[in-house]
Amino acid sequence: MSDQPSGAKPKRFPLTLDAVTDKATRSRATVAPRFNSTQTAVKNVAARAPVLVKSSPPSVLNTPTEKSVANVANTVKRDDNMTLVSDAIRKAMVKRVQQQGVQDPLVLAAMEAVPRHYFLEPGLASQAYIDASLPIGYHQTISQPYIVARMIEILREQTTGKLNRVLEIGTGCGYQAAVLAHVAKDVYSIERIKPLHELARNNLRQLRIPNLRLHYGDGMLGFPQVAPFDGIILAAAGLEVPQALLDQMAVGGRLIAPIGEKNQVLKLVLRTGVFEWKTETLETCHFVPLKAGTLG
Repeated sequence: MSDQPSGAKPKRFPLTLDAVTDKATRSRATVAPRFNSTQTAVKNVAARAPVLVKSSPPSVLNTPTEKSVANVANTVKRDDNMTLVSDAIRKAMVKRVQQQGVQDPLVLAAMEAVPRHYFLEPGLASQAYIDASLPIGYHQTISQPYIVARMIEILREQTTGKLNRVLEIGTGCGYQAAVLAHVAKDVYSIERIKPLHELARNNLRQLRIPNLRLHYGDGMLGFPQVAPFDGIILAAAGLEVPQALLDQMAVGGRLIAPIGEKNQVLKLVLRTGVFEWKTETLETCHFVPLKAGTLG
């Protein structure tokens, strides 16, 4: 896929990690809140309704109320490309996330800054700001807003400023990577499904995020060429955290991952020494499975 006009020079942001690594190779010859819902896309869309704000100024956020998807589709303003442009609706989403327990101001600001509807097909754009995961193709989903904010908040706990270097496993459509780029100095994101890697690259191109690098590869192997990482976040659930990812954590670094098959929980891993890790179980969740290898 490409949104480049014919004859125009290709845009360079965001750059892929493939280019970075090829070049490098050549040169070397709190009590957590409970989930309101799981991340099963069909179940969430059926069970959850969008949040609307009244006609008050955008800075005034009203208490979220349940409305139908059809009503949101008729209420939201659209531009010439039929994409959502309502800042008020995105602010309402952030307000709801805050009410669910996420308090980190930098994370909330990042959630407000990134337009979630950019990362969905036009047919699902009217549902972009509901509290649900949504399908993005290839049996994958874009995570619900709460879980994105919650996992990033956990990654940032006890951090006063921005994280230095973060690795995301499972780029998907690119939404979480974009949010991460607002809270970290450098973000590296790996996707194993080639069409989704291309989709994320196209989705992110219009945002021109300079500190985000995408890589097509096996996320279970991590990215040792640019390790160690202060934070690692997994957007898919395995039965355990791959040892390769544990090894690529910086001492003092944090890793957040869903663990389990049918019954999943979020787990936080802290690297306390060169050969020492500490694990903490947090809250229930539901993610697509973590798989090895790549799909072209």
